[in-house]
Amino acid sequence: MPDVHKLAIVGYGKMGHLVEQFAPDFGFETALKLDEFNNSNFEGITAENFRAIDVAIDFSIPAAVRRNVESIAALGVNMVLGTTGWQKDLDAVRQAVERHNVGLVWSPNFSIGVNAFLRIVAEAARILAEEPDYGAWAWEIHHSTKKDAPSGTLIRLVDEMKKAGYARPIDVSSNRAGRHPGTHEIGFDSAADTITLRHTARSREGFARGALKAANWIVGKKGFFEK
Repeated sequence: MPDVHKLAIVGYGKMGHLVEQFAPDFGFETALKLDEFNNSNFEGITAENFRAIDVAIDFSIPAAVRRNVESIAALGVNMVLGTTGWQKDLDAVRQAVERHNVGLVWSPNFSIGVNAFLRIVAEAARILAEEPDYGAWAWEIHHSTKKDAPSGTLIRLVDEMKKAGYARPIDVSSNRAGRHPGTHEIGFDSAADTITLRHTARSREGFARGALKAANWIVGKKGFFEK
């Protein structure tokens, strides 16, 4: 039988529950769950709690990411970082990973569909970069409880457009309402026509499965990786 890896879930909200639900499909046993009731002051990140843990998946809150990574990396445990809105601490997080010689992979969105969408948007931006009549926009909507706006995914989409050579202004906007799981839209408009590219999530399931796939990938690796 294949090895079963021990998983820690850091941030046991909606995403954490989905990760736990799908963990067995990816060869993981959830051995530790940390939330606001047992880790409000990071007291749950101890050598004893993480003794047998192979990978930790963080879906906590932006303000907790730096301390979570620094503390878990110090225990020698590899991580998947799915929380968004923490990028101001990027240098500190990277340094902690390198200092403790662990592996960490992060992404603003681990969904397979979103990662395909990123490539589609980048190609459209590359083609239209040489067409000055086309202006561009980037828009997204999420549920009212999502804390960061614009989302990490929208920021990543805009970054990919710029990397592809689209140097003109990109108008960026966000909405937060209801229980919407997430829609991201990229558009290009000219006097002649409009091109609209849109990804709409039906649930968080794809994100959770993608994070678990990344957790399998990071086992045994060293270094800081962005997907």
